[in-house]
Amino acid sequence: MALGTATAPYDLRFDAGRICLDLLATTHPGERLGSLPALCAWITGAGLVPPGTALTHADASWPPRFRELREHIDPLVRAQLAADVRPHDVALARVNDLARPAPPAPRAVRAGDGTLVRVPAGPPACAALLAAVARDAVDLLTDPVTRSALRQCAGDNCPIVYLDTSRGRRRRWCSSEVCGNRERVARHRRRAALARA
Repeated sequence: MALGTATAPYDLRFDAGRICLDLLATTHPGERLGSLPALCAWITGAGLVPPGTALTHADASWPPRFRELREHIDPLVRAQLAADVRPHDVALARVNDLARPAPPAPRAVRAGDGTLVRVPAGPPACAALLAAVARDAVDLLTDPVTRSALRQCAGDNCPIVYLDTSRGRRRRWCSSEVCGNRERVARHRRRAALARA
């Protein structure tokens, strides 16, 4: 899925730059993973499975497990932003445990037009999908270069953390279309109000 896009009807965003950060964004402005269909849309939108992959084997235990992983990744990422050296041992241990299983295995198969496409080798287990996200978090948190690109959105009341991969590392908002546009509109209104005064 392209950056900055949303999947209707769940209003999911995939513009934070990493799968684990996109998972963190599912709390804003409210809970986005409150149902199994929403989680399945997020799994597909995040690219954990190829588009069109049936997740009919998923059950009601999946959303709470993804929300739990999100709760453990969040303090670890926010500690990096704040240069907080507290260990967050429980969260770190749980992320490491969830990263241990093998992620979903892909296969290359021929599509109708003869091109090769990626499909899962079998129905992806919840533990395998969680492992893919947890491994992404481990990779992010242990790579000093990538970790240094972590940013908190400068938008009013926006808690989203993203990777600033912009030229010059001057990106201010999680999304120019969302928070950036909101800030530009607010600035315009303030200027217009001053001009009228």
